[in-house]
Amino acid sequence: MVIGSGAADADGGQRNRTRTYRLGALQTEQQDKAWDQDEAPTGTDHRAVDTDDARKHEQASNGQRIHGPESGTRVRAQRGARSPEGVILAVMSAESPGAVRPAVSQLPAYRPGKGAAQAEAEHGITDAIKLASNENPYAPIPHVVDAIAAAAVEVNRYSDHRAGELRSAIAEWHGVGDDHVTVGCGSVGLIQQLFLTYVDPGDEVVTPWRSFEVYPIDTMLMGAQLVPVPLVDGAFDLDAVADAVTERTKLVLIATPNNPTGPAVSTDALRAMLAQIPRRVIVLIDEAYREFVDPSFGDPVHDLLPDFPNVVVSRSMSKAYGLAGLRVGYLVADPAVVTEVDKTLLPFAVNLVAQAGALAAVRHRAEYQPKIDMIISERERVVSELEAAGWQLFPTQANFVYLELGDRTDGIYVELERRGVVTRPFAGEGIRITIGTPAENDRFLAALADVIS
Repeated sequence: MVIGSGAADADGGQRNRTRTYRLGALQTEQQDKAWDQDEAPTGTDHRAVDTDDARKHEQASNGQRIHGPESGTRVRAQRGARSPEGVILAVMSAESPGAVRPAVSQLPAYRPGKGAAQAEAEHGITDAIKLASNENPYAPIPHVVDAIAAAAVEVNRYSDHRAGELRSAIAEWHGVGDDHVTVGCGSVGLIQQLFLTYVDPGDEVVTPWRSFEVYPIDTMLMGAQLVPVPLVDGAFDLDAVADAVTERTKLVLIATPNNPTGPAVSTDALRAMLAQIPRRVIVLIDEAYREFVDPSFGDPVHDLLPDFPNVVVSRSMSKAYGLAGLRVGYLVADPAVVTEVDKTLLPFAVNLVAQAGALAAVRHRAEYQPKIDMIISERERVVSELEAAGWQLFPTQANFVYLELGDRTDGIYVELERRGVVTRPFAGEGIRITIGTPAENDRFLAALADVIS
């Protein structure tokens, strides 16, 4: 991983940045004994991306723990291996057939939230609950189930590659033309399409950090440089984000609400940031949790897209609409952006069953509102009870809460899991807990109180 304290200006000079660092290609080696996975607490992941500047300055030269998707991997400088900007911290662990691209061999594999069955097997328990992946705890509405069943008998045929009927339904929903919408294999798939469309090796991608763990993976996959801008009290410093943009920046990524911390940002605040960013830079507003956000934050589709053709809004059918297992997401953007992004869509990426289920969900979305309202109500109840117990929380607008635990993270995560409550840990930082059913939320609150008592 390449780390630099500033960016070279176009004229070769060094541009200073406040609390901003580059993260480039990552290559890993075996953990030191203290971080050996066999000796770590059960269930702890060992990858993540941490942009804490003090830790970087203190540890960069002699074995640094850098945080990528939700864990910690220790990396060391390899003698003689350098990037254009600094030392490549890299060691290949084993040979494999073929010449693997360095950008791929260096990647930490994405790991989803642990399932309840896995936790039961690891701890010898029963009746575990999964609050690790921000899923909707409620089953899809009957219209969606019926549409899925009807489509299943036709899976001997390919789906509509462009998902034209679904695009039209989404466009009508949001009051835009069909040419402003594209559909992909989850919003995660569409984000990767944005990278494929706009990012070349050596380009920069700016994002507040910590944020969605896919961002550094996609950046590394393209051989680009991630420029993380530290959060302030779990939220974004949008002026610092704008200041981090250079001539080399291709993408700015804003997850609102932010995953995993939870705060959202208003369209007024985004407008002020966008006014400082060149139109040549694509700005993604990643709204996977849109339906759980208070309407007072505004709607980027209507508030920003008409004035900023470089803005792309991504949304998901996985969270509020409970279609996580089908993988459907969509982008709303300028038609010129949609045309280019469509070129990178894997053929038939949104399968026939997924299109049918998503189309039914869009057409009958009003039936989901009681479920969404229940999740929001439960979120507020959980927040209230945690605050009453003395926890200081970031203000969340998503379907999860985040506990900032620092060095206590691994211990509390494991103890919750031993009590049958599976959460999502970010080693050395905190735990994210999905809002579940009322009974599941009660169980989490009781387990947490027992752990810290």
